[in-house]
Amino acid sequence: MSSSEHSFKDYLPILSMAGLILIVQALSLLLSTPMETSEMQAFEDPTQISNSIYYIVMILVFTLFVLIAIKKNMKWIVSLLIYFAIVSTLYYVFFALLTLVPSLAGLEDIISILLSVGLTVLLYKYPEWYIIDILGVCIAAGVSALIGISLSVIPVIVLLVLLAVYDAISVYKTKHMITMAEGVMDLKLPILFIIPKNRDYSFVKESFKAGEKREAFFMGLGDAVMPTLLVVSANVFMENGGLSYPVLGAMLGTLAGHILLSILVMRGNPQAGLPFLNSGAILGFFAGVLLSGASIL
Repeated sequence: MSSSEHSFKDYLPILSMAGLILIVQALSLLLSTPMETSEMQAFEDPTQISNSIYYIVMILVFTLFVLIAIKKNMKWIVSLLIYFAIVSTLYYVFFALLTLVPSLAGLEDIISILLSVGLTVLLYKYPEWYIIDILGVCIAAGVSALIGISLSVIPVIVLLVLLAVYDAISVYKTKHMITMAEGVMDLKLPILFIIPKNRDYSFVKESFKAGEKREAFFMGLGDAVMPTLLVVSANVFMENGGLSYPVLGAMLGTLAGHILLSILVMRGNPQAGLPFLNSGAILGFFAGVLLSGASIL
């Protein structure tokens, strides 16, 4: 095999993950308008920074809950909670998409329920990697859109900075994020993206035993969701909405952060994703603001 072929094969997972992030961001932008029209915002006042603190507290409480469940060998509780979150998020995603189809007016509720329940049952029965990736894209885009339309730009930036710091501490210092990730991977749920290293890979047959070599690349859904919040928020709350310089800057910055992160991960060490991805999104966003002359207030 030539060095160029070897190089391309090595970097293919990076490009694939970057593609998934781009799809999540594009779909979240599509979802944001019908979700906003349907008044799915979580907060009445999206400009309050206290909303960001609320999300941080929720994440900390959920993390503690998962760690306790893993320690007490009660993963079924975590699984049940995540399945409920999957059905709920898919419902919002399909409802928002179906509102874009005038001929289905009045049927959005029933069709959304059938689709979200049906796909969740499929996931439960056959959690293969491509099903997890497809549902993961829908869930990541749905969560990004729902939170992105609920927080204006400043609270989102505050949230991204706090999450980047928290992610760095939890991976490099306390290492509880690694413990949590390893503890829930065998639940085979769409809480991560999976890119196989070979064509015959099966996530269903993955054992996740300690010390075994992984036959796929993994990326947590949060690594796609968090920087996308800024993409959606900039699109919704800034005066020159649409694919403006700040929106494009946040998207390109996320990809730049992802590439740098991936190069470090390929050297063999676990890395906290959000310091790279969130920083990239924020720096790209501000570069776009400078180019456009837009105001973020």
